[in-house]
Amino acid sequence: MTPKTSGAPVRTERVVIIGAGIVGCALADELTERGWRDVTVLEQGPLDSPGGSTSHAPGLVFRTGPSRTLTAYAAYTVEKFTGLRAAGRPCFLPVGGLEVAGSEERWSELHRKAGWAAAWGIPGELVGPARCAELFPMLDAEQVLGGFHTPGDGLARAVAACHAQTERARRRGARFRDRHTVTGIEQAGGHVTGVVTDRGTFPADHVVSAAGFWGPVIGAMAGVEVPLLPLAHQYAHTAPLPALSGGRPDTEAVRPILRHQDHDLYFREHLAADGSPGRIGIGTYAHRPMPVDPYTVPSWDESEVMPSSLAFTAEDFADSWRESVRMLPALGGSRVADGFNGVFSFTPDGMPLLGHSPQLHGFWLAEAVWVTHSAGAARAVAEWMTDGRTSVDVHECDLRRFEGAQRSPGYVRERGERSFVEVYDIVHPLQPPERPRPLRTSPFHCRQTELGAYFLESGGWERPHWYEANAPLAEELELPARDAWSARYWSPIAAAEARATRERVALYDMTPLRRLAVEGPGSLEFLQRMTSNQLARKPGAVTYTLLLDESGGVLSDLTAARLGPERWQLGANSPADADRLARYAPPGVSVRDITAGTCCVGVWGPLARELVQPLTPADFSHKAFGYFRCRETYVGEVPVTALRVSYVGELGWELYTTADLGLRLWDTLWEAGRRLGVVAAGRSAFNSLRLEKGYRAWGADMTADDTPEEAGVGFAVRPAKGDFVGRAALAARGAPLRRLGCLTLDDPATVVLGGEPVWVDGAVGGHVTSASFGYTVGRCVAYAWLPAAAAVPGTPVHIDYFGEKVPATVAAEPLVDPDMLRIRC
Repeated sequence: MTPKTSGAPVRTERVVIIGAGIVGCALADELTERGWRDVTVLEQGPLDSPGGSTSHAPGLVFRTGPSRTLTAYAAYTVEKFTGLRAAGRPCFLPVGGLEVAGSEERWSELHRKAGWAAAWGIPGELVGPARCAELFPMLDAEQVLGGFHTPGDGLARAVAACHAQTERARRRGARFRDRHTVTGIEQAGGHVTGVVTDRGTFPADHVVSAAGFWGPVIGAMAGVEVPLLPLAHQYAHTAPLPALSGGRPDTEAVRPILRHQDHDLYFREHLAADGSPGRIGIGTYAHRPMPVDPYTVPSWDESEVMPSSLAFTAEDFADSWRESVRMLPALGGSRVADGFNGVFSFTPDGMPLLGHSPQLHGFWLAEAVWVTHSAGAARAVAEWMTDGRTSVDVHECDLRRFEGAQRSPGYVRERGERSFVEVYDIVHPLQPPERPRPLRTSPFHCRQTELGAYFLESGGWERPHWYEANAPLAEELELPARDAWSARYWSPIAAAEARATRERVALYDMTPLRRLAVEGPGSLEFLQRMTSNQLARKPGAVTYTLLLDESGGVLSDLTAARLGPERWQLGANSPADADRLARYAPPGVSVRDITAGTCCVGVWGPLARELVQPLTPADFSHKAFGYFRCRETYVGEVPVTALRVSYVGELGWELYTTADLGLRLWDTLWEAGRRLGVVAAGRSAFNSLRLEKGYRAWGADMTADDTPEEAGVGFAVRPAKGDFVGRAALAARGAPLRRLGCLTLDDPATVVLGGEPVWVDGAVGGHVTSASFGYTVGRCVAYAWLPAAAAVPGTPVHIDYFGEKVPATVAAEPLVDPDMLRIRC
């Protein structure tokens, strides 16, 4: 249910929400519950059925997925809608969900999904074919190997939920205005000031675009890019089926929603209130992507049915109908009675677009949100607007996550269509998109290609994961055989590269690491206030520090190199880091993202000094250039900023230069390293080495949901330095109830990949955040959230990997070089 916040301070700011679909109505409800009173919702269609995606949504709510955030949003949607009624009828029907497997690969995937459900707290069970047919009697049990049943999932009656939330918001003072078409967004001094409609202007301090697939249109009015692609998705109704007779006036479905994802299909009941034969609704993603230009979608008055409901293209549905008849033989005597192509929103990565625009102050997005996640996403935006943070980490949905090229129309279309195609696909966590690639490449890309780099992609960057040139080094290694899933996007060459890093020296492309330049008078005081560690150190110092939110959650981690009294280079994570710092920077302090114009080579291994020292006039001895120090010097003819830091647990440096000199830097290091047996090493070895050393990866091992002490980075918090964001909240917290712990799998031949539930004392106690085989320690290393009492070295646990409970043991960390002798030499 919506949190009880009676007594919440009344907010006098004027809010205009554009769109009275499921998200806009939920947001009005959530904001007014939190004390916002001057809230106006504008809708271009009639409130009874606005005409966007909500009006035709089939209402499926399956909560479980690989994203913990989206699962939490869906769980809140179920919880909230269960307590809502409209016209005396419930807004949520808990009929359950049933996903069936028609192939061994899908059956394995359902085991993986059952693991996510256990990790995220969603009740469910794997069932056999006979039980599947009991749950959905029309199903031919011989066509499936089994299914995953989630009894708490079900159907959201989206339009009814809109009405119920609208009435709640109205009782608290919100205003809803239908038949108001937005024609412009007013702004002054970089701040939104109002919304212009065909029936007048509405002054505003905050404007939230919840316009659904019209989001890009509203964004363009505000000068804000909205990387969203509207696509049509087919939905059809069968003719009345005698097998579905006996409906009740108070419900429209009693059997679970059925998903047949091997063929991109789902099925739901539409029972008749008068007891006459009901129908089956069939949705499919098996057809070609059908992009829709939001500027050409007809208005409500111009459309035949409603703006989001386009004409059904029967030829696109033909294969799906044949497969439906095969799965549900009772349909053989029926036909497609009617259908439509409904418009939905898709983003390049399939996730929502939430948050405050960095381009226009006071302009917010709540876009690309389906009914499944609607209440949860609305709550997140309401919390963000009210408290400056969300109760569930939002970085996966943060609208700022996309780089400039990823917001281009061509990219959005290409990846948006791919998101549609992959809605029901089995996607490996390392699986890269196919196009458009390559998009972002480092200056070393040509050399990496010559060395046979196997590239995967992240943030648009081509990132080598291993190099075929190192294959001969792997021939002598004996490694356990891998299962088919963990063997994808992996090579034993990674083990050879990790070994070379431990024993000799390797070059790592660190160019995708985000770099920010912070300069100007007052920059020290500014960074002291914004981050958690003590930065008041002399120029030449490097400090690991954290960006925290007001509650003490870890928004990001930073490596702050003080290059001069008022000049800093920060190693950051996402575009949100740059936006947050730039937004709060005082006059005279500049924050610039310099990633695109620069590059970086990580030179790491026990022979790193032997490689670099002959190339530079600077003294790279330990005494002259200690650990976590930086300096500006030359490597050969190339000016570099050198940071003595190591993310792999070995001696070495990160060497930064401008992009135009990057290839020269690589070649200089490569030629000098030949005599030392230098290798180029990829991300696969890198991830293994960093886990053996216990280094956290923000976004995987820790997020805003976690405090520094819980995540094991409390050493980066210095309360004694004075006030900083999150300091007071951390001081008020008690001892952690959960901790991030290091696990080693007992069987050296077993690996896990991340996201799996961890069982402690016979119950799920947490989940794996990241994992990799540790080639130095000879077994898989996994980091996982655990109850604090279990995060003690020696504690036995089990990790659920595709339904098999794999034994593991909590280990003392770091696993390699706990005394830091290899780095500090």
